[in-house]
Amino acid sequence: QVQLVESGGGFAQPGGSLRLSCVASGSIFTINTMGWYRQAPGKQRELVALMTSGGTTNYADSVKGRFTISRDNAKNTVYLQMNSLKPEDTAVYYCYHKDFRTDQYPYWGQGTQVTVSS
Repeated sequence: QVQLVESGGGFAQPGGSLRLSCVASGSIFTINTMGWYRQAPGKQRELVALMTSGGTTNYADSVKGRFTISRDNAKNTVYLQMNSLKPEDTAVYYCYHKDFRTDQYPYWGQGTQVTVSS
């Protein structure tokens, strides 16, 4: 059982920045993948960025060069630094956690709202 708590969402102007944080607690395997998905109203949840405990990253093409994912494995925390924000980044952002076991479903945070508008 893993619990994920997100923070850092809010309002930003186009071109501005926000930093999201997600802290995992509970029965955490050291080998895992954590990251972020987002979902706007009427749209499917989509990958934003993922990072393995070994340091491998994957980004959606729409955020490459603007967003940076990072981890502090000792704190079981993943971050998403979002720069050069655009209105189309507006969505609920969900933290994601999946350990190495193939028979386990991923865990999800409750979500944090990010709104980008002028």
